[in-house]
Order: sequence, then C-alpha cells, then structure tokens
Amino acid sequence: MAIDLTVNGTPQRVEADPDTPLLYVLRDDLGLNGAKFGCGLGQCGACTVMVDGRAVLSCVTPILLMQGRAVTTVEGLGTAEAPGPMQRAFIEEQAAQCGYCIPGMMMRAQALLQEQPDADDAAIRRALEFNLCRCGTHMRILRAIRRAADTLRHAETGVPNGRAG
Repeated sequence: MAIDLTVNGTPQRVEADPDTPLLYVLRDDLGLNGAKFGCGLGQCGACTVMVDGRAVLSCVTPILLMQGRAVTTVEGLGTAEAPGPMQRAFIEEQAAQCGYCIPGMMMRAQALLQEQPDADDAAIRRALEFNLCRCGTHMRILRAIRRAADTLRHAETGVPNGRAG
C-alpha cells in the first residue's frame, strides 16, 4: 500500500504493509536512524518522533495512520554541522552518555516546548516519564531542556534568554 506523508519537511511516498510500524519505515525505507528500537512495545520512548507536532511512539504506530501527516524525527531538528536549539543544548550540557534514549527525549521535549514554551521542571519531568534512561544524566537532560527553552524563547522574542526587560 502506498502512503503519502511528509518527513522532516520533505514529501515522501512509501510502499508498506499498512500495519508496518512507522519506526521501521523511518529506519529501513527512509534511512533515518535517529529514532531507536528499544522495547517494541511503546514502553521505553527510544522511538519517539513527532507527528503533527505531538510526541508519538513510532514502534507502535502503524504507517497506515500516517497518510497525509507530518512526521519530524531528530534528524529534522538540525544537522551535525548546524544543530538545532534542542540538539545544541544537549551537546552543551553533555546530556548524553550512551545516547540511545536521547533522540526520543529530544523529540518529546521539543513537542512539549512547542506546546508549552514556558514549561517548568515539573512539566518537563511529566513529559519525560515515557522515556527511560539508565545512564543517570537526568539532571543534565533537565538543564539541556531548560537551555533549549531559553534559546527558543529568545528566537521568538529577540530578547536575550526570552525575558523582557
């Protein structure tokens, strides 16, 4: 079955069984390996991407549901040469150890900040409850998300740190 969707701003047409998980299409058909296979049950968050701006577990989302939708993966946030604000913040805060869960955390945090630009620590923690990490960089991850929020607010307002005088 042919499915038309937009991935990281680029229209795509994929041929896949309608029940194929979005994760498999992203990785196997489109070569986007940022989203990771963790549990395959929607319980770890390593596969998190955004669909129409909302965080979605791609390992349990059938491609059939993606017809006409906009998907953003961690690759859509920036590049190695020009990382986006979320990616840059994670780099600057050294928020990754093994890095396996980090793309999913970035995507969930990006979706949160798009919806709630002024999300506080409690909101960030609630949003990340779906993403498991065993490395122990949780405080760095929180700092990175706060840093990205400040950067994104600054970009929107033109005022340093997003704070009006």
